[in-house]
Amino acid sequence: MKTPEIGAVGTAEITVSASELAVNVGSGSLEVFATPIMAMLMEKAACSCIADKLENDETTVGTELNIAHSSATPEGMKVTAKAVLTAVNGRELSFDVSAEDEAGAIGSGTHKRFLVFGERFTQKTKSKLK
Repeated sequence: MKTPEIGAVGTAEITVSASELAVNVGSGSLEVFATPIMAMLMEKAACSCIADKLENDETTVGTELNIAHSSATPEGMKVTAKAVLTAVNGRELSFDVSAEDEAGAIGSGTHKRFLVFGERFTQKTKSKLK
């Protein structure tokens, strides 16, 4: 892995459709943007933050996510997640994450990812099936 810069920023966005609503993903009964989808978008932003630093078979896996979902978003509105790299400790990467819709902030927190080698990691995971 090429050395990532502390303060590097990654983003990801989505326009909320029916498939991202809490009532349709099993995380609630209302037609509002689902917290698990916000979490996914924050992880996607973190991945994009360091994607150009990965080499060969390197990838990252999420290991920790601590977030607050502070405001509901209706279907049809755009949501943007942002991740800022705050620390690199060996193969562990730490991020501040946030999300906003077109009306303002909807969530924030912290996220950690760990650098792994894709093929070896997948083989180790599949060995659980034996």
